[in-house]
Amino acid sequence: MNLSSIIAPSFFDIHRYIKQDKYTHYWLGGGRGSTKSSFVSIEIVFNMMKDQNANAVVLRKIGNTLESSVFNQIIWAIDKLGVSKYWQIKKSPMEITYLPYGNKIIFRSSDDPIKLKSIKFVKGYSKYIWYEEVTEFYGMEEIRNINQSLLRGGSKFSVFYSYNPPKSINNWVNIEVLEKREDKIFHKSTYLDVPKEWLGEQFIIEAEHLKKTKPKEYANEYLGEVTGTGGNVFDNVVIREITNDEISHFDRIKDGIDFGYAVDPSVYTQNHFDKARRKLYIFNEIYEVGLSNRKLWQKILDIKISHSQITADSAEPKSIDELNSLGRIQVLSAKKGPDSIEYGIKWLQKLDEIIIDNVRCPNTAKEFISYEYERDKEGNFISKYPDKLNHSIDATRYSREQDMNSNTINFGYSRLI
Repeated sequence: MNLSSIIAPSFFDIHRYIKQDKYTHYWLGGGRGSTKSSFVSIEIVFNMMKDQNANAVVLRKIGNTLESSVFNQIIWAIDKLGVSKYWQIKKSPMEITYLPYGNKIIFRSSDDPIKLKSIKFVKGYSKYIWYEEVTEFYGMEEIRNINQSLLRGGSKFSVFYSYNPPKSINNWVNIEVLEKREDKIFHKSTYLDVPKEWLGEQFIIEAEHLKKTKPKEYANEYLGEVTGTGGNVFDNVVIREITNDEISHFDRIKDGIDFGYAVDPSVYTQNHFDKARRKLYIFNEIYEVGLSNRKLWQKILDIKISHSQITADSAEPKSIDELNSLGRIQVLSAKKGPDSIEYGIKWLQKLDEIIIDNVRCPNTAKEFISYEYERDKEGNFISKYPDKLNHSIDATRYSREQDMNSNTINFGYSRLI
């Protein structure tokens, strides 16, 4: 059967990647009506009929949501493919069997981890795993524990994570999709990618009404955009690759260090400041707990680009002296001063863009996009910056203190450090 007639065009590339076994982990984010769940169900059913050793495990966080969602969704896919006579459907326990081969689709929740660990198939292995509404799960530790139990017995797997992106940039799912792996791909889809006749006139009417009356809710619910909670400190962050060609033209590079050791990481960062366009490019990082100053020095030598100046936290004069005594780099002490944190953050906020390469600088990207104002006892945001999970931010502030002092961008401050 030609699947192009029953899957949305936005998924054609993903369908090809699954056919080629190109990736293992498929993160499918999208708004309402994007047909991501329909796509996954069709892929599982279609591909199991071609592989006698392929079984599937379909998961929801809560057990009582299985039948009304993923179980019925798989039945829909079987019907849509016109192959109902080849499948046996059982509700207790919930499982669907492809009769010619005997391979199965089983449905589980993570309410009972013991049952997940005890999953065994008479024939073959769990080639396909589907986490529907993955945002309901507690985090990647829970997901990893489940995957460690299920990703066994075969050489090729396809794991699907379908979800509507949460509003908060700080949500674990939104952070996870930024993590780059060679065997992982992120795909975004919306109802605008789907033939209108599949959705119906009323769906379009409801979407357009929300777009007019509550555009921010529309952006999150229908377009799958991460709109934020309103408490993000930095609204000017752009996450993208910074190419080697771009870096080769950087001529205003500065470095920063925020010291740590046992609990907090030692952080080294490099960035380029485009004064004319008011853009900061962050393209290099070291971010590691338990680093001695000598090991930090060696790692800096290994990755440092150019002979740029390094400015470090002045609270650690002994560490600065030790780095300088090792030679080949020069580390200056940040001057800081009254209200230096507030001035530094406001300077960063006023830039047109803070561009961060999340492959080269994954931890820096996480910090900048998830950094939120503090909350009061009622949970309301207040104009105060938390002193946690801000090590890369601090190192970046130190690196640019001379630019702040010299008012290279006139933001209306007489002094910034």
